[in-house]
Amino acid sequence: MSLFTRSGRLPDTDTARHTNTEDDTEPAAAEAPSGPTDASAGDVGRWRRLRRAPREFRRRYPVAARSVSWAVTALAAVLVLFALLMPGSVEYFTAAQFLRIPVEPILGAALLMALPRRPRLVLAVLVGGGLAALIVVKSLDIGFNQFLGRGFNIVLDWGLLDDAESYVEDTLGRSGALAAVIGLVTVVVALFAVMALAVVRLANLLVGHRERAMRGTVVAGTVWITCAALGLTPLQDTPVASRNTIGFVQDRWARARETLADEAAFAEEAKKDAFADVPADRLLTGLRGKDVMITFIESYGRAALEDPAIAPGVTATLDERNEALRKAGFAARSGWLTSATYGGSSWLGHSTFLTGLWIDNQNRYRTVTAGERLTLPGAFHKSGAWRTVGVVPGVQYNWPEGDFYGFDKVYDSRDLGYRGPKFSWSTMPDQYALTAFERLEAAKRGAKPLMSEIILTSSHQPWAPLPRMVGWDEVGDGSVYRAVEKAGKDPADVFTDPVKVKEEYGKSVQYSLRSLLEYVEKYGDENTVLVFLGDHQPMASVSGNGADHDVPVTLVAHDPKVLDRIDDWGWSDGLKPGADAPVWRMDTFRDRFLTAYGTGGQPPSSKIP
Repeated sequence: MSLFTRSGRLPDTDTARHTNTEDDTEPAAAEAPSGPTDASAGDVGRWRRLRRAPREFRRRYPVAARSVSWAVTALAAVLVLFALLMPGSVEYFTAAQFLRIPVEPILGAALLMALPRRPRLVLAVLVGGGLAALIVVKSLDIGFNQFLGRGFNIVLDWGLLDDAESYVEDTLGRSGALAAVIGLVTVVVALFAVMALAVVRLANLLVGHRERAMRGTVVAGTVWITCAALGLTPLQDTPVASRNTIGFVQDRWARARETLADEAAFAEEAKKDAFADVPADRLLTGLRGKDVMITFIESYGRAALEDPAIAPGVTATLDERNEALRKAGFAARSGWLTSATYGGSSWLGHSTFLTGLWIDNQNRYRTVTAGERLTLPGAFHKSGAWRTVGVVPGVQYNWPEGDFYGFDKVYDSRDLGYRGPKFSWSTMPDQYALTAFERLEAAKRGAKPLMSEIILTSSHQPWAPLPRMVGWDEVGDGSVYRAVEKAGKDPADVFTDPVKVKEEYGKSVQYSLRSLLEYVEKYGDENTVLVFLGDHQPMASVSGNGADHDVPVTLVAHDPKVLDRIDDWGWSDGLKPGADAPVWRMDTFRDRFLTAYGTGGQPPSSKIP
């Protein structure tokens, strides 16, 4: 039943006339030579019969036709109301949310009834397309809130959809990603078509019953104004009178303007650097001769240390490794950093930490990486006292940002010699990545000490299947992990289960911590300095809706003089930050670190709380 069909109207009963005409022409058609013309005539005949089918159905089954028509009209109204009242976050999907009176259809009905037929049809189609776009953006809001802890930015975030497609491809394979993209595009196209048809149908209904529709519009408007004026909230403190869509559009327009203005201001901010002109011989003098590792642990956030379902296992691992490191002569201090990202987009956290700038969106990331900002690896490189190395197993293609960060050498997933299986998104286990780093760089002991940035990925969602520790002399080329991966859990079973997903996330963090800290215990010496931290909190299904963006950060050293330089930071002793440990914005760390371990340059006081 077409959505364009008017409700309660029967078709003209001219079927017999058409039938007779066709009968009269059949002999001529029979005498015509067979060929392409016959096929064309057959196609035309089938098309005519298809077009007559709805009218024929209404003629033969009038009661059923009216029932179907009413049902389609009701469905059209439900779709429009759903688009107008749909929230942008899962927790607001409540009955009260959908029992409100939106003002937008009242205004729309009045406008549609005032227009002539053709402008009315054009406006109805445009409104339907707008409602479909509204559903798409709100659906993106839901996804972004669940995974990244924020709404969708209509100016900046379209590029992240490509990253989402890459994530699906890495997790499900190319065919799975292709099927997902085709399915999604099909759904979106169908949504735009259906919403346009729905609004056109409702517009035709209004005009077909203009007098009653006008009275209903006046009554609905009066009720809405009364509810709004009285501030009625009988349903779970939810206002009855809604202007949800108008407010949503105004909010997104304001955000878009703020985003564009912010990008211009950030470009100027990125040019100002208190350490840009510090001479090389005054940079990082307190770490000369040390092998410095800066290591990011994927999704290692406050939830790992404080959520009752996760913390016991992670805390036990930290306590065990803390004692082992203490016996090996190491000590540690820990604090908290507030990440610029949440649930994903790890590169934003990495760049914020390394550049000393707050980089919370892709445009800022592009702006800063296109410039010459002094990064932490860049400071080590500029000093001339270290060989700088990046180990980025999550990178599977060329990575031009390596030059921006100041690395002499970058090892991506193709350079580490791994011959084992992927573990969902993670290209290789953390223990293997560290073993490869030892083999390719650390064990060679060149003329200069090493400064390395290592990104560990085994604690990346979907947290299944997970690797497990093997003997360090058994790691080899990674083939040993084939049996481990095969015996692992199905990502679909874990990712959709609210209990299992927390359990497996906790296990993944335990594995990453154990890999890193056992590596330091086994291969570290009196010149080893390790800074390790999380890049962001895990997604909301693990860390909880509305969770903060805090991640642990720890500095481990064998030489007590290294830790003496940060006595005034107020960090907690050991591998776990205490409840009274300070919480700093992640973009303040670079300046604090360069100040503590250098002899030149002072960070801007306004940036350090």
